[in-house]
Amino acid sequence: MMAAGTAARNNQGGQTVILERNPRPGRKLMITGKGRCNITNNCGVSTLIGQTATNPRFLYAAFSAFDSSDTMAFFEGEGVPLKTERGGRVFPASDKSSDICDAMVRFCRRAGVGFVQDKAVEIVTENGAVAAVRGEKSTYPCDGCILAAGGASYPATGSDGSGYRLAAALGHTVVPPKPSLVPLVIEEPDPGRMQGLSLRNAAIKIVDGGGKKVYEDFGEMLFTHFGVSGPIILSASSHMKSDKAYRLSINLKPALTPEQLDARILRDFAEGRNKELPGVLRKLLPSSMVSVIIDRWGLPPGARVNAVTREQRLELVRLLRDYSLTIAGFRPIDEAIVTSGGVSVKEIEPGTMASKLIAGLSFAGEIIDVDAHTGGFNLQIALSTGFLAGKEIIK
Repeated sequence: MMAAGTAARNNQGGQTVILERNPRPGRKLMITGKGRCNITNNCGVSTLIGQTATNPRFLYAAFSAFDSSDTMAFFEGEGVPLKTERGGRVFPASDKSSDICDAMVRFCRRAGVGFVQDKAVEIVTENGAVAAVRGEKSTYPCDGCILAAGGASYPATGSDGSGYRLAAALGHTVVPPKPSLVPLVIEEPDPGRMQGLSLRNAAIKIVDGGGKKVYEDFGEMLFTHFGVSGPIILSASSHMKSDKAYRLSINLKPALTPEQLDARILRDFAEGRNKELPGVLRKLLPSSMVSVIIDRWGLPPGARVNAVTREQRLELVRLLRDYSLTIAGFRPIDEAIVTSGGVSVKEIEPGTMASKLIAGLSFAGEIIDVDAHTGGFNLQIALSTGFLAGKEIIK
């Protein structure tokens, strides 16, 4: 929609059409940010680049042409008040993704974009240039085509990987798609025992098989029946490779030094010296986590506090600061928020988003081999590349 609206504003005397397979455009946009739509991040270009996990330098021209301040000005100009939350995340003040989607549709219609409900099945070329797009219902002659069909995550929204096939049929290299910003599967049964438990202030580290730290973060995470999810877990997944072994280390009490944590445990133990461990540890941990930690600690659940030795207490301090889980893999790609992989950036002009292989063909959004961390950065990539593609294809 950003690409089409921008192109239509500059397409004097010409027609711009969105070929949309769904009855309503923006279906995937509607579910972003748990329905609240984290549309961008309130930061500068250097941060946008720094938060891009794959091919960040390719996006410099796109971010420079349309950055997060432009995004915020655009939506507020379309009558959508915005707010900035923790970590620079920008949302509509209403917390309704429909407000963002409706603003994009209004922008397109006012610019003169036509919406046609059809699914593209082939981009037709003549003499190395775009000549038409063939859909399931009709063929649409054109001299320019922007391929903005998304990745392969959430296929029910239309982002089913079909754009990759259209690009590959024209000779473009497609880096094999894999899930990014995706929940992680855990080998141990612990998460299933704590299913539904959310930790709001956890510190995590991802460590590879050689003991090297790959990623660390602080914030909210969630235990599920298969493993772990939540914002910091999703961001961590974008730093991991599917063919390597990793361990997740969780610091359950990151605000306390080892000495402070030990003092806190000593105080709790002194107050409940004749009680069994579960009752005392519930002051320190969520209820659903207590039995899991005691089992990992290696003490019998019926043990009393006054039987705990100094060495065992210090082992508890270590465990709470390094609760370790083995990562068995990623959840399926259709559960990923973003797809990593896509059309190779080596075959796209970074200053225009135009194909280096086919005249009149451009790309925008997730179909390109770029992806970023959580926090509004991926939607900013979509808007920036869409703006640049729409602006430059008219030229």
